[in-house]
Amino acid sequence: MNDSRQLIRVGHSPDPDDAFMFYALANDKIDTGKYRFEHEMADIEALNRRALLGELELTAVSLHAYAYLADRYVLCNCGASMGDQYGPMVVATSKRSIEELSNGTIAVPGTLTTAYLVLRMCLGVDFDYAVVPFDRILDAVVAGRYEGRTIDAGLVIHEGQLTYAEQNLELILDTGRWWFERTDLPLPLGANAVRKDLGEETIRDIHRLLLASISHGLDNRQEALDYALKFGRGLNRKKADRFVEMYVNRWTLDFEDRGRRAVAELLSQGHDAGVIPELVVPEFVE
Repeated sequence: MNDSRQLIRVGHSPDPDDAFMFYALANDKIDTGKYRFEHEMADIEALNRRALLGELELTAVSLHAYAYLADRYVLCNCGASMGDQYGPMVVATSKRSIEELSNGTIAVPGTLTTAYLVLRMCLGVDFDYAVVPFDRILDAVVAGRYEGRTIDAGLVIHEGQLTYAEQNLELILDTGRWWFERTDLPLPLGANAVRKDLGEETIRDIHRLLLASISHGLDNRQEALDYALKFGRGLNRKKADRFVEMYVNRWTLDFEDRGRRAVAELLSQGHDAGVIPELVVPEFVE
């Protein structure tokens, strides 16, 4: 039987926080009306690259990547991943100074990630890096090598922020803490974005359904967490719950004025630092 509903392809990371957000939409817990949602999972850098091509109607994106997508996508007010005095971390096998980081090779999860942008801003230099899949960075740091290249430190996102110590690695820098001390703002890492060519009515509908999915997960936390655990890559329930709480919270329901200000400040400072070529003013769904 043909499904005549409008197809909305959704891109998100195979991680507990994204899975938690999309639990209701992925498991038919809410009425989506005239829309049919099809979920496609990929790591955030792959989603950033796909967004550059406008492939998905609704997709998770890094706020750094958004600087190159603002002509094609509008940011949802809900679905944000914000680090309030915490964020992506630089780890190594032993303690070292920030200056020493600049002289080594750092494994990064992608050059369009917000993690990469903030680290560039923090170090103040264009450091040597190797792009490594986010879920292989910790192993690369422990081994000290990745595909023939020496690795001196790693820029860790997702659940690696909670598990790096299990591999006897040392925290060198928390970019979220650095950003807060610099700006007194939370660090906006990722958001969901809707393609502009869908038109205002469809954009509003998608935004409403995304918000309903997030709210359903928060209202039905244990069943949503059961689903999210499938994407935890070894996280036990306690750590998965903690990780979800870090990135699915009041900021996820609404950026709020402070969160939107943080996005604008991130893009502005990224431009001032010479990492983002053009100054971008963020646009949010009304």
